[in-house]
Amino acid sequence: MQQLVQRVHGTPKSNNSTFTSAIGARQICFFAAFILPVFRFLETPSLLSAYTEGDLLLPAVLHFLIQSLPIGALLFITSKTERGLFSLLYEKLGKVGTRVVYAILAIYYLFSTILPILDLEKYVQAVFFDTAPSMFSLTPFFLLSAFISSRQLRSFGRIADLCLPIFLIGFFGVTFMSVGKADFEAMLPWFEFPFEKIALATKNTTAHFSDAILFFPLLGDYQYKKGDGKKILGSYWVGCGFCLFFFATFYGLFTSVASTHHYALSKIGQYFSALQTLGRIDLIFSYLLTIILFYNVTLPIQFCVLCITKTLGLKQRTPTSALLNFGLFLFAFFCNRHYDGFYALVSKTLWWIFPTFSVLLPLLALLLLLGKRRTNAKNRTLKENTYAY
Repeated sequence: MQQLVQRVHGTPKSNNSTFTSAIGARQICFFAAFILPVFRFLETPSLLSAYTEGDLLLPAVLHFLIQSLPIGALLFITSKTERGLFSLLYEKLGKVGTRVVYAILAIYYLFSTILPILDLEKYVQAVFFDTAPSMFSLTPFFLLSAFISSRQLRSFGRIADLCLPIFLIGFFGVTFMSVGKADFEAMLPWFEFPFEKIALATKNTTAHFSDAILFFPLLGDYQYKKGDGKKILGSYWVGCGFCLFFFATFYGLFTSVASTHHYALSKIGQYFSALQTLGRIDLIFSYLLTIILFYNVTLPIQFCVLCITKTLGLKQRTPTSALLNFGLFLFAFFCNRHYDGFYALVSKTLWWIFPTFSVLLPLLALLLLLGKRRTNAKNRTLKENTYAY
């Protein structure tokens, strides 16, 4: 087996890069530590509490351990080949095979936006409106999403850098106001529930922990450097630590009624004693984290637009982005009244789709390491044009 796995030296960058090489290890680390955790600050704590109460950290840790395996596999591939995933994919499968993969990923990214958009709409209506919200309350988000999704991924690098200070100020601000009131002993003793309950909680929350597949496009044109794998995987666990601390603080505040408190991000700081004098200043920190939340929800849409344009061989992303975001706007507009039905369908019936793409697909990508390096003239030409597709 070791003879079949060969180190393939990276190809020169082309001006027609499919996935921009402007994304570096620093931006991917910031993504893993400061962007990925934010969506889990909405419904995830209450869902985990509903299944396991004080043991809510156990299914979360299990999710993080499971996701670390495919993320590590993707980083291992880039370290062995010294080239991006989609460059390697094109070399192994050719133009048609690569476009099939693009199409499959586009469908998944579109499917994975269902729950985040529904959650985001409910969160915005609950936090940003004191009176009855407008039916078009989420319109600014889709306008922002349409703009971001029409841009190349080099914009990701700049946004990831900005998310570092925004996240740290928002996260530590809101947790500082709540940690003093939290009763962490309420989570003891651990393992109070049988493993069947932990497994059920893990299964029904897979939609909230499918992280590995989001690394696929980010590593599509990534130039691996020594030590990057440890940095990125370590940053992912830094983000996991933020989540676990947030979950523990949330349950310490609400204990046995934690499952009834939705959108924890807006509620976790409301018991700070100084709020009686200063007002709801905790919402300032929640609003900061909401900025990152918007981009977090936008990212799969951007990936979907990118994969659609590459599947169809389109040069312009703007029309695709506009049509896709308009379709998602209509979905949110007409389907928000069926929120519970969609949540049950995606998280309980179609839950298997998430581990299939976030765990199985990255692990299957290890097969790209098998086989000998092609050396004939035709394949050298394919390598030179890899980034054009």
